[in-house]
Amino acid sequence: MYHSPFLPAAKWQGQPLASLHASPPADLLPWLLHPGSLTAALKQLSRGDFAVRVLQQSWRQPSLEERRILGLRDRQRALIREVLLLGRGRPWVYARSVLPMRSLQGKLRYLRNLDSRPLGELLFSEAGIRRGAITLNRLHRNPRCDLALLHNESASAWGRRSIFWLCDKPLLVAETFLSAFTASDAPLPRPQELTTRENNT
Repeated sequence: MYHSPFLPAAKWQGQPLASLHASPPADLLPWLLHPGSLTAALKQLSRGDFAVRVLQQSWRQPSLEERRILGLRDRQRALIREVLLLGRGRPWVYARSVLPMRSLQGKLRYLRNLDSRPLGELLFSEAGIRRGAITLNRLHRNPRCDLALLHNESASAWGRRSIFWLCDKPLLVAETFLSAFTASDAPLPRPQELTTRENNT
């Protein structure tokens, strides 16, 4: 049975952090708050040695907190996709995306069949995309997860999360930075990358 490798330890917090008892490492903070495509930044850092490994993708009931932030009723299902983003053959980021059924209608139906394509890259290629405020959390390692790639992971890891709106339909994307990721340089913006504006409503 599949178990997610990391679970939120507390409420997601905006900046400045108020109640997570610690702040992210200074070199990681620019990555956590990067407003552009994380996929594009990781590809640049890895010099093209980048891959997506799908851990799980299925129609399931999101957590209560995820349902509330997406405005879903208790029994509504969503397409939940969990992947590892690999740089230079090592797991750099664990990503969990929650895509409500109503958000995958019409021209957005193609998001149901991503396979190993990175969701983030596709989102930033869409015209009219809007991104909500980035929130942070310190996630705890799930002891029930037995993925071999993550056996040496730390007990906790910093993650970020935000809602994207495509055609005014919400998608929730969370990304957790793993111990193999070394934040030696801040992510560089790409000139052709779509700039999104934060929606704090």
